[in-house]
Amino acid sequence: MPGTLSFDDLSARVLEGSIDTVLVCLVDMQGRLMGKRFHAANFIEHSHAETHCCNYLLATDLEMATPDGYAATSWQSGYGDYVMKPDLSTIRPMPWLEGTVMVLCDVLDHHTHEAVPHDPRAVLKKQIARLEGLGFTAMMATELEFFLFERSFDDLRRDGYRDLVPISGYNEDYNILQTTKEEAVMRPLRNHLYAAGIPVENTKGEAEAGQEELNIRYAEALACADHHTIAKHAVKEIAWQQGRAATFLPKWDPARVGSSSHVHQSLWQGDAPAFYDKGADHGMSDLMTRYMAGLIAYAPDYTAFLAPYVNSYKRFLKGTFAPTKTVWSVDNRTAGFRLCGEGTKGVRVECRIGGSDMNPYLAQAAMLAAGIKGIEDGLELAAPTRGDVYDEAAATEIPRTLRAATETLRGSKMLRDAMGDDVIDHYTRAAEWEQDEFDKAVTDWEIARGFERA
Repeated sequence: MPGTLSFDDLSARVLEGSIDTVLVCLVDMQGRLMGKRFHAANFIEHSHAETHCCNYLLATDLEMATPDGYAATSWQSGYGDYVMKPDLSTIRPMPWLEGTVMVLCDVLDHHTHEAVPHDPRAVLKKQIARLEGLGFTAMMATELEFFLFERSFDDLRRDGYRDLVPISGYNEDYNILQTTKEEAVMRPLRNHLYAAGIPVENTKGEAEAGQEELNIRYAEALACADHHTIAKHAVKEIAWQQGRAATFLPKWDPARVGSSSHVHQSLWQGDAPAFYDKGADHGMSDLMTRYMAGLIAYAPDYTAFLAPYVNSYKRFLKGTFAPTKTVWSVDNRTAGFRLCGEGTKGVRVECRIGGSDMNPYLAQAAMLAAGIKGIEDGLELAAPTRGDVYDEAAATEIPRTLRAATETLRGSKMLRDAMGDDVIDHYTRAAEWEQDEFDKAVTDWEIARGFERA
């Protein structure tokens, strides 16, 4: 498989003229790529060492507004610079963009050159380091679900995102005929990502009209988050190139199922799967049961990282394959956590709570923190729940609103101990702002319901 480029490989391609542009990108709080387009010659000669950006890039909302209340940066402090430090191990071609490669950056303090704690890559790296201190490596895989639409982003925006028509007219779950009609987007997506070194496994139709799923092979946690972020960006750009629109909004239509991003995870020691014990129930090692117990016990604490917006919580409905309870079950898609690969070396846990809008770095970091806590405290895993988990009255509920999830995040001693007060306060403020902005909105539902009858 093609893959990342070394700096020497990039230099040679720039010299021969096949590469002229380098995208130098950081990952923002929302999991988007932000940065600059460098002339490749300048990047090779100078900017591969570092460049700069405004520090508001890690303190904005989806609209790029600059909310107050952040300790890290503000109007009062004048909005200074961060250092963008290219991680040269992440240089890769962007085959859907002519003559272009990209590199991901770590974000450093302008004055000290220390990592900025709330940089999403730094948040995940901290938990990876904690896990490595225990002798383990986290392997993860994410599933990306999204919707494709008949018309382009620009057309839909000009029409106020009304009359949204999906690219297909019926539920296309595993449907080969319907997904053939979408290959103008999905085939280049698979092939371009593969050429960029993203280990794509497959795409498929999902359980709604116009809904797609992209599956990427498991990798170490940081690489998994990088793959997810680049793939999500590619979906939008390639759809745009074909005159289509793609959305990762979890619930764009109240009558249709939402889009998720399930996260598969396991721990390894060297080349050996540490979650596997041939002689144990379901093939689950003691380590796995403790890790899963932590995941489940602290799920309410980190739900805000899996579902970061008001809309995120519209997914959590009975009978939609989106979970509502923080319990586990064996190969059962009604549970918040599903055991996959039962009795095999591929045994792993799938978290089904996360929505398609999650930032994968923050989500994975929070789950690792919870799993580590379960290991350290020797937590015991309850028996699996059987049957329809939606009707399991004794099971703990997933927070059902952003407001509730924000409060559990704010009060999480586990996450404060694992990530630091500054990180939790930063992302709590982000969640508060999202709620405040929604609370000021007057929705179409309110107008239609009360305009005449109130």
